[in-house]
Amino acid sequence: MLEGGGHRYFAKINDRAQLDNFAAEADGLGALAATGVRVPAPLCRGEESEDAFLVLEYLEIRGSGNYAALGRTLAQVHSVRGEFFGWRRDNYIGTTPQRNRRSSSWSDFWRDARLVPQLELARERGVGPGLLRKGEQLLAALPRLLAGHAPAPSLLHGDLWGGNAGFLAGDVPVLFDPAVFWGDREADLAMTELFGGFPPDFYSGYSEIAPLDGGYATRKTLYNLYHVLNHANLFGGSYASRAERMIAELLAQS
Repeated sequence: MLEGGGHRYFAKINDRAQLDNFAAEADGLGALAATGVRVPAPLCRGEESEDAFLVLEYLEIRGSGNYAALGRTLAQVHSVRGEFFGWRRDNYIGTTPQRNRRSSSWSDFWRDARLVPQLELARERGVGPGLLRKGEQLLAALPRLLAGHAPAPSLLHGDLWGGNAGFLAGDVPVLFDPAVFWGDREADLAMTELFGGFPPDFYSGYSEIAPLDGGYATRKTLYNLYHVLNHANLFGGSYASRAERMIAELLAQS
């Protein structure tokens, strides 16, 4: 936190190589703010010596509050529609580059911009051949898994787990640390269930405005596979075996 001129600011500092990551974050925050959702406003960014920085509006964020309101807030974000799948620029999921080349096909986009890069990275990092072999089979099965599902390109937060949402005074929901793109709204909802999940009120609030389509349970696994593969590539550990089990589950349903 920084203070000056009677104001407080939140400064994020990282290695100079992360300057573009901060630019992508500011871009995503701007996109979310344009929907009317509360975010910490990006104020300035730059570099100094070996460091990159992003200065944001300081907000007193609490970790719990009115989750039904948060669900309705996410539905508000998803109501904003694009003309293609992808985004106006590439960005990042954590520190991993995230491709956003535009596509008119959701199935093609999820294969080429999400799963293929993660599987390529897994190969480079020496992940076991079993996962890679099953991953290739999944890529071929993807059109069958998404057959009949034709989502509209909705604005997504892109990295929505419990640590990237909170509440201001008066239970006003606030979103931050996005990895935005135009995609299937279910991809955002799937991630909210990945790391512990949000309370039931969140999903009730969302469904009041935008009920889910049939087949979500299967697609949820497909969408969360992307994040589990990313965690395997970033952190190793048991994430690779978890990803392999998810792929096997999906292949059994294809």
